[in-house]
Amino acid sequence: QVQLVESGGGLVQAGGSLRLSCAASGRTFDSYRMGWFRQAPGKGREWVAGISWGGTLTRYADSVKGRFTISRDNAKKTVYLQMNSLRPEDTAVYYCAAVWGSGTLDSTTRYDYWGQGTQVTVSS
Repeated sequence: QVQLVESGGGLVQAGGSLRLSCAASGRTFDSYRMGWFRQAPGKGREWVAGISWGGTLTRYADSVKGRFTISRDNAKKTVYLQMNSLRPEDTAVYYCAAVWGSGTLDSTTRYDYWGQGTQVTVSS
């Protein structure tokens, strides 16, 4: 089992950058695929990015490709989401998620563990 705590959200102007962090508890963090999701007001949850155990494989939603980068540091049990060239439409609560074992890294992946979320607001 793993517990996840996100941090790093805030208010930023359009074109700016933020780096989100997701700290995990548990002994086997490097056995979990990790992902980032977001949910804007009045909208459903949207998959943003996924990363494999070792960090060598990543996948991104088309809406963030080329602007966001997911990475992980297994020694620190932390996954990151570097967000550049932010747009007002990126405004949302961002969640990290984990699922044990190998498998997909895309929007079809069914994650078992979720953090509480961190708010990102991009002003125009």
